[in-house]
Amino acid sequence: MLTKLDGPSAATSAHQQLYAYWASLRAGAQLPGRRRLNPADMKLLLPTVSLIDVQQRPLRNGYRVRLAGTELYPVYGGEITGRSLDDVYAPPALDYWRRELDQVVRERRPSVGCHSLDWRGLGAMNLLWIRLPLASDGENVDMILGYDAIVGTSALRAHASSGVRAA
Repeated sequence: MLTKLDGPSAATSAHQQLYAYWASLRAGAQLPGRRRLNPADMKLLLPTVSLIDVQQRPLRNGYRVRLAGTELYPVYGGEITGRSLDDVYAPPALDYWRRELDQVVRERRPSVGCHSLDWRGLGAMNLLWIRLPLASDGENVDMILGYDAIVGTSALRAHASSGVRAA
């Protein structure tokens, strides 16, 4: 069971916990599939968890947000569940996320990073993110599990509710 820690310094700990959980679901070199995930095991992290569908052909433009935690609403200005990356981001943020997600799919490995929220006019805030590949067949990445720690968001968190919605 994962535990949520408060404050910006907790981002690394939350990422480590989610990574360890994801790694525990692997079967040797096989990637875990979405069905192996148990929301109850990451309940406290769900408000900023996301699931992104991957459409292999064509990979470019092939990402759709399957699920987005409700604490992400203020970051994106509303619900993003069910929307494609093209509908969520404008360049250069779109290019950044395509590049990062393409790498997760291509390399079949987790990736972490920090993304400024300048594109939303929230320059003093950042997303500290992790993206973890999922594959229903153990080989081909067909979904990506994400977790975003929103840093510098006391104002955003005051307006956010907890929970998730699925498409």
